[in-house]
Amino acid sequence: MSKKRISVIGLGYIGLPTATVLASRQIQVIGVDVNEKAVDTINQGRIHIVEPDLDMLVHAAVSQGFLKATTTPEPADAFLIAVPTPFKEGKKPDLSYIEAAAKSIAPVLKKGDLVILESTSPVGATEQLARWLADVRQDLTFPQDVGEHSDIRVAHCPERVLPGHVLRELVENDRIVGGMTHRCSEAARELYETFVRGDCIVTDVRTAELCKLTENSFRDVNIAFANELSVISDRLKINVWELIRLANRHPRVNILQPGPGVGGHCIAVDPWFIVDSVPADANLIRTAREVNDRKPKHVLAKLTASANRFKEPVIAMFGLSFKANIDDLRESPALDIVQEAVEQKMGKILVVEPNISKLPTSLSGKTELVTADVALESADIIVLLVDHKQFLTVDLDRLQERVVIDTRGIWSKPRGNRAIGRA
Repeated sequence: MSKKRISVIGLGYIGLPTATVLASRQIQVIGVDVNEKAVDTINQGRIHIVEPDLDMLVHAAVSQGFLKATTTPEPADAFLIAVPTPFKEGKKPDLSYIEAAAKSIAPVLKKGDLVILESTSPVGATEQLARWLADVRQDLTFPQDVGEHSDIRVAHCPERVLPGHVLRELVENDRIVGGMTHRCSEAARELYETFVRGDCIVTDVRTAELCKLTENSFRDVNIAFANELSVISDRLKINVWELIRLANRHPRVNILQPGPGVGGHCIAVDPWFIVDSVPADANLIRTAREVNDRKPKHVLAKLTASANRFKEPVIAMFGLSFKANIDDLRESPALDIVQEAVEQKMGKILVVEPNISKLPTSLSGKTELVTADVALESADIIVLLVDHKQFLTVDLDRLQERVVIDTRGIWSKPRGNRAIGRA
């Protein structure tokens, strides 16, 4: 693979790290993205997203000439597609980004090329990708038509990394490789083995697609149990963090930690792909999604009750991203809660989010981005929505005279006799 030229389509939270890791193996990598600003930033050796250590690797890869970004696909030997797969109205999968990627690379395909879909996708999406490619390039053969003897090889290999640890997990984690034929699978496995130290396990394409959805649905179901416990504990005036700590002392119990909901482009979205495929049978998966989708409303109800105790409350919201120590706001329950509090005019809203430099458009001019010190000094109500590392060191004494709604438990877990009471 050292002489291959690889193109990565989509330079976001997965595509850019993947392109950079490949380039660090001294492989020529062409990154493609429709965002001209992102392309320009990368070509300057800088990054447009937050991910630990990525900036150094991108700078090195660009400086050494192994990575360049462009808005227009160029010929390559392998194409990795890492574009978003959101859902549209009715929780239906939106494959428009995959379709656009397919149509953009189709003109530069040549016999012997490999196309891999990394985007988390509903079952059947990779086969649909191959059909889109075949529609444009009728001069080439594809696996759905001639099987093992196709000109173009097509496979699915879903990413399975944790934001904040992407560079390490891209290399260390096992990968599930599902080709449309055995030859497709082997070609994809060979590519990933150039940088993956974990096992590259071959299966069929549909199993690979469902595997990623299953992983995220498993986590969603277990988070839903924790979130439902937190609602029950609130009703019964029990500290859920203490409850879970005690229950987890059982040797076969491992309850996760509750939060304000579930966000991100994976866990909050992927289970709906299974529900959409088999709506009559995905009952537990659907219910878990509904439990987690309702959790922000429970937080807002607590905030409303607290705000009503003040004439003109100042409310500080700690965290906007969907998880700790990243800048990703996609499907963020924290962002939804802040937006709803602003819309309901609950009071003066302050936002503390150390991983962004400006508020998203939906909040611009409606609230204020401030430091933790400013928020702690002026707020009547403090809502902890994301457990960023900067919030772990907050002096609990500064919270004593405030109403505190701690949805992550970092200020509410018992610390001797210094636990902060919950609203």
